[in-house]
Amino acid sequence: MKLSIATVSLGGTLDVKIEAIAAAGYDGLEIFDNDLVYFNLPPDVVGQRVRDAGLEVVLFQPFRDFEAMPSPLREKGFDRAERKFDIMEQLGASLILVCSNVSPHAIDDPERAASDLHELAERAQRRGLYIGFEALAWGRFIHHYQQAWDVVRRGDHPNLGLILDTFHTLVRRSPLEDMDNIPAEKIFLVQVADAPAIDMDMLQLSRHFRCFPGQGELPVADMMRRLAKIGYSGPISHEIFNDTFRAASTRSIAIDGMRSLRWLEEQMAQVPASAAPTPAPRRKLAAAPTIEGIEFIEFAAFHDEAALIKKLLAALGFRRTHRHRSKAVTLYRQGDINIVLNEENNSFARSFYLLHGLSVCAIALRVNDAAQAHDRARALLAEPFGGSIGEGELEIPAIRGVGESLIYFLDRRGGQGAFYDVDFVADVEAVEVEPLGLARIDHLDQVVAPTELLSWIMYYKSILGLAFEAQHDLADPYGIIVSRSLVNEDLSIRTSLSASQSSLTTTSKFLMQYQGSGVQQIALSCQDLFAAAAKIDSSAVLQIPGNYYDDLAAKHGFDEPRLEQMRSLNILYDRIGDGEFFHLYTKSINGIHFELVQRRNYAAYGSVNSPVRLASQAPYTGSADVD
Repeated sequence: MKLSIATVSLGGTLDVKIEAIAAAGYDGLEIFDNDLVYFNLPPDVVGQRVRDAGLEVVLFQPFRDFEAMPSPLREKGFDRAERKFDIMEQLGASLILVCSNVSPHAIDDPERAASDLHELAERAQRRGLYIGFEALAWGRFIHHYQQAWDVVRRGDHPNLGLILDTFHTLVRRSPLEDMDNIPAEKIFLVQVADAPAIDMDMLQLSRHFRCFPGQGELPVADMMRRLAKIGYSGPISHEIFNDTFRAASTRSIAIDGMRSLRWLEEQMAQVPASAAPTPAPRRKLAAAPTIEGIEFIEFAAFHDEAALIKKLLAALGFRRTHRHRSKAVTLYRQGDINIVLNEENNSFARSFYLLHGLSVCAIALRVNDAAQAHDRARALLAEPFGGSIGEGELEIPAIRGVGESLIYFLDRRGGQGAFYDVDFVADVEAVEVEPLGLARIDHLDQVVAPTELLSWIMYYKSILGLAFEAQHDLADPYGIIVSRSLVNEDLSIRTSLSASQSSLTTTSKFLMQYQGSGVQQIALSCQDLFAAAAKIDSSAVLQIPGNYYDDLAAKHGFDEPRLEQMRSLNILYDRIGDGEFFHLYTKSINGIHFELVQRRNYAAYGSVNSPVRLASQAPYTGSADVD
């Protein structure tokens, strides 16, 4: 099975795209006509560059508005085709995509369409070329794959076949079971694309919002399993039209696409034992890890900001419990929450700090098998990280995460204890701190650039096996912030990704101040938020406008003493059905803040309170003042 991508899926010039596609590990590419037209080298040189890169041109496309046209447009169509055949021969391409007609001059006559395609295939055969016919979802008369197959079947030529596209098929909700009647050898190529579940004109959705399989909500894997069932083993190729993709790094998007195809191969193999077997994936991935929780969060903290984060942790009831055996690294604990402060000069944390200031430089996930999780991540093109390991220190597998931070994989296999039992010693000089009853890390929010949002969704979904939840649009005073949460099955890990197109939102200001993507919010759960809030110095807590509580009284009918308690403690509230959610926020240090939450049969994130929270945070964005 050859893996390919259309050049239209990527930004940049054609030579840059070829280089990125080869580096990502594809077998071939589709050359989109416009990419060639706008390039300054002739087709034969382009074809040689493709071959020199270890690739092949699996498809030349698109050839539009051809079948079932009246004279003289019919004759002109054949003339156009012969010129495209000339280009294909120079490129070294053997297959051209003919998409169904959208011209107002087209004739509604399947026999005429089949006859035209038969003659085109005859001409192609004389040159050793092939014709692939595809139904556009917005084609004038042919817009379902069944109609396209009917025309191909009637055309009855060995050099004429069908090209299927998951987007065109699934956005039209065409029944997949009809594919069982198509001989696999008559499907010349399958293009794969996903899309978000939004109600939009199909052409606009196609031209601007397609995405890689796994980044949207279309049942792409179901369609690919159906094709595997009938024996299709030909090329699978991405064809993505997405404004964000074309604005992002060419190489990173190419890697995202390959990661998506490897993930899709894995999904295709996941069928019930009673079903027909599917082809084994070219690269068998280790199983997605079982994530048991976040083992620790590591801050890079130096100078005045180190003092500020230590003061804030003390205010939140964290006690310094351990010191590293040989490095300037300390561990703060409360409940099942571990926070590491790294002040070691000769370290990754130091380099990270020099770029970002106070920052979350690493997150450690507790998994069932760390080595297996690391192997899977590398197979899915994650960048591994190997730091210096001191004598007697625990060697922890790691990959790069958001903003070039680290994701560690930890397990307790072989009878090994927790990480702090190996690298740390108990801190006998630690000052006693009254705990607030914080129990565990509830969730994290990571801010990314808008061009990175879909990339990180694919990263977490494929490598960690997380599922994404519905998108939330959060109203900042200066624009909209898009937030997407990803979770595992038992909700032991929750992380959200936030991005904004507006340069003035709290999210975008964080990106600028932080000089890149990173963790902005750490949410910690507790049993009794009111008791915890009463112990926190109010100067460390984000102040909420009094008008919010007047509105809360009108919505939920709190009695006055309870409402006044919430007002005095700056506690926010949400209710869904019989579920309740109480939460508060600390002020920010270098844009990073904590959230304390209490859940009562409530699985959401209190997004209804985002507008008041963001408005309240705006003056504090960038502040390093929590006194």
